[in-house]
Amino acid sequence: MMDNKPEECSVCFNDYDDNQLRPRTLPCGHTFCSQCIDNAIKNGQLTCPSCRAEHAATAATQFPISYAVEALVRKLKNIQLTTEEVVPAKPYEGPARGISKKLHSMVEEQKSFISILITSCEEVLSQLGEYRGQLGDWKTHHLQLQDRLYALVEQNKSAMQLLELEDTSVVDMTTHGEEGKTQLQAMLGSLDTVNTAQEVFMTINEVDQCNMEVENWLRKCQELFPDVKTVHTSVKVQETIKEALEMMTTETGATADSEHLGDSASSIMNKVQEITGEIPQKQLTVEDLRRMVREPVKRLVEAGRVLAVQEDQDGRCSARITLQDGQLYLHPLLRQPTPTHAHTLQESEVVGVLEPSCTLAFLDLRWAGSTRGRVTIRLTPDTPLARQFVLLCTGQRGHTYRNTKLLQVWDKGEPGECVRGGDYESNDGKGGAPLLPDLQGQYRESGRAGAVWAWWGPGDPTSAQFAITTRDLQDGRQWSDVLGDVVSGLDVVRAAVNHSDIKEVTVVDCGVVLPL
Repeated sequence: MMDNKPEECSVCFNDYDDNQLRPRTLPCGHTFCSQCIDNAIKNGQLTCPSCRAEHAATAATQFPISYAVEALVRKLKNIQLTTEEVVPAKPYEGPARGISKKLHSMVEEQKSFISILITSCEEVLSQLGEYRGQLGDWKTHHLQLQDRLYALVEQNKSAMQLLELEDTSVVDMTTHGEEGKTQLQAMLGSLDTVNTAQEVFMTINEVDQCNMEVENWLRKCQELFPDVKTVHTSVKVQETIKEALEMMTTETGATADSEHLGDSASSIMNKVQEITGEIPQKQLTVEDLRRMVREPVKRLVEAGRVLAVQEDQDGRCSARITLQDGQLYLHPLLRQPTPTHAHTLQESEVVGVLEPSCTLAFLDLRWAGSTRGRVTIRLTPDTPLARQFVLLCTGQRGHTYRNTKLLQVWDKGEPGECVRGGDYESNDGKGGAPLLPDLQGQYRESGRAGAVWAWWGPGDPTSAQFAITTRDLQDGRQWSDVLGDVVSGLDVVRAAVNHSDIKEVTVVDCGVVLPL
């Protein structure tokens, strides 16, 4: 691997040099020799041999030289030359003849200072190389946006051509209609002036012919107009271009405040990140997320670029973190590709900010003909059933309530009406095994609407199934093994209960609320 031999290209295994094999760094961070990069470029695209990331390029010279790698290679060569020299070390014999100890000390000080400057040069050259790579990425993005803008312009031209053709057809049909109307008016006048039977028959024949032509014209108008393709294309192109223009909120002539650009304490890329408002992927913390202390954090979350991840023997799972109505929501872990520019946090750290006294979970319900409705549940603090409910909302143990169906309505329309769900195993009411070894504990009772409780109880082999009460019980009766209460969205559950088939209602998403 490259870590073992940093002085050689990991593709061709040749040592880097100052010519064809000069090291260059791709925007994804991997380094290869110029020759291998040129060989890998096809049709203006380059696929990184290490991570398979796609980059737009026509030549290796578009990517920055890795001065850091070159400096490392030079050091390695110097070390190799030193170890190969079989020359015994000479004891220090004091300063050279003619140079005092003070002058010798000054020489050594200058050498040390020069070495420090060389190291600083190498660091800045490395930063410049990284910055150039960022500039290359931005140029590629601008070209891609330019191509998309050109595509929009071409779509607009095509739509206008269709409109021109349609307008020409309308003008032609209008001309024919005006002529037909004029003929009909003339026929009407002719009928008023006929005096003989022969004139009547002749005029009626002419009228019939004129009527037939006008009727054909009317039929063609109904059949030809409007042209569906023309109208649909025009409307869609207009909507697309309007949306694109509305998103252009920045002024092209605006310039950024450049006072901070002279801050020597910041690296080049740190200043770039300050200007763009970006946060380096390795610098986002759970504390930033929890407190939303920086505006860029909020923008990242709103853009869907913050994920909680968990590694296991089968690979990586990731969970979305979203912001809605001022609340942060952690969605369940799923085996899904992690976006290239995503900021990731450990799932265990994110869940760790939850306090047992304020744990909120949510279930999103949907069925045919409805919009998604969110049900938020405040879980009873520090009970095994509540902890199991959190696990099934976050997917930390590999199982989740996501995509499970509601199974049954009990006492529909009667006091104590409730709905059952939560079979994450078989989705038919026969599954729902416990995720924790012991669910026994001190649980409260409740007969109020909104109570969430274990349908089969904590000792049952399907104890993951839950029930939500939608109507109050009467006569002092109460449900046992209550693990929480609905704090919002009870109307969503009631609407689901009134649906014609409760098994068509699905938990399309779930998760927990992260306290800010």
